[in-house]
Amino acid sequence: MAKQYETVIGLEVHVELATKTKIFCGCSTAFGGAPNTHTCPVCTGMPGSLPVLNRKVLEYAIAVGLATNCDITRYCKFDRKNYFYPDNPQNYQISQLYLPICRNGHVEIEGKDGKKNVGIHEIHMEEDAGKLIHDDWADRTLVDYNRSGVPLIEIVSEPDMRSAEEVIAYLEKLRMLIQYLGVSDCKLQEGSMRADVNLSVREAGASEYGTRTEMKNLNSFRAISHAIAGERERQIDLLESGRKVVQETRRWDDNKEVSYPMRSKEDAQDYRYFPDPDLTPVRVDDAFLQEIRDRQPEFREEKMARYAEEFGLPAYDIEILTGEKALADLFEQTTAICGKPKQVSNWLMGETLRLCREKNVDASDLCFGPENLAKLIDLVEQKAINGSVAKEVFEVMFEENIDPVSYVEEKGLKTVGDEGLLRKTVEEVLQNNPQSVSDYKGGKQKALGFLVGQTMKAMKGKADPAMVNQLLKEFLG
Repeated sequence: MAKQYETVIGLEVHVELATKTKIFCGCSTAFGGAPNTHTCPVCTGMPGSLPVLNRKVLEYAIAVGLATNCDITRYCKFDRKNYFYPDNPQNYQISQLYLPICRNGHVEIEGKDGKKNVGIHEIHMEEDAGKLIHDDWADRTLVDYNRSGVPLIEIVSEPDMRSAEEVIAYLEKLRMLIQYLGVSDCKLQEGSMRADVNLSVREAGASEYGTRTEMKNLNSFRAISHAIAGERERQIDLLESGRKVVQETRRWDDNKEVSYPMRSKEDAQDYRYFPDPDLTPVRVDDAFLQEIRDRQPEFREEKMARYAEEFGLPAYDIEILTGEKALADLFEQTTAICGKPKQVSNWLMGETLRLCREKNVDASDLCFGPENLAKLIDLVEQKAINGSVAKEVFEVMFEENIDPVSYVEEKGLKTVGDEGLLRKTVEEVLQNNPQSVSDYKGGKQKALGFLVGQTMKAMKGKADPAMVNQLLKEFLG
């Protein structure tokens, strides 16, 4: 009988915080900019420069800790993690090893066997490194220090996950909590949320952990799932052939769907950690902690309950709308303007998400605002435009955030309510399509749909379909 193996997974998740300035200096964290322009002596590691902690970084870290049920360390310090790498200008990274800001937390996920808690060992604050740009043509490597000193939190889980599905559920829960807090946009594809996977396998029923490897370079849920499956299979193959798994850091190649070794895994002593002498310890008093606790937002579970009670929306609508904070915010703001929650929900779940998928746009990056969506909904409700025209207008609004009222006026898209003109058009359509008239009178209901289409075409889509239907049935007896 073949051996059965269990996968044991823990994650190290780096989250880039959405502060305006870096963690230890006043340089901008704005994305882009010419290389090495968002820099100063502190974030480029110049001798004699002194770091000062950005208060907002501390607030954001504590907020995430509270949302993930962590104990907040009331007296914490920063440490130097020493290593040489060209994108690390100081030859050390300021991080937290001995007294991280948050410890002993958990988040609840929905696993295949129901609800499950994934433990959080710690959350610590640290600075990001710079960026290396490899120029193969000129056979050289350039360094951009704009990202050096950008604030990060690292969320270190316990090895509580047993499958790729649980890992994705955990990451989605973390991303949602952090987005609701507004401390990061958590876009994996842009690097503002990065996950390293620590994975080992052991025989089913064994109590001892196997030798783990760390997988880096994972910037999508798809890559994470594939990397977990590939590394599990690689380790089992090694064990089955009588070889040992080596503890090491491996890089995942998403194109080839294979991993390869980067370096043997370092232990903490290899980094020669020691307390940073330039940064004073941080004391979190009761008043400061309560201030952050009071600012915690309404999270998804609370929002879902309120939407059911306040707006009377179906459970399916609520689940979709609250899945992303940006979508929930747009729903609430639009509903506050037009007072039509179900219609707002329909537009967001239907046309908005359809176009987001087609054009690969994140809900947080939508260019149109609640005012224009509310105006469009009102135009439809007042029968100033019909449904098909509304969709055409929305597509333009999605791309350019035009004012739908002005756009409809300028383009002459208002519904034609002239019954005399409609009657005349219907008569002409019936005269021009005798076969369809005969089919309808012979019991073929589809013929009516064809005649409606022909009438709408003749009216350039600007008729009320309900009125067209009514007039056709009247003429057809």
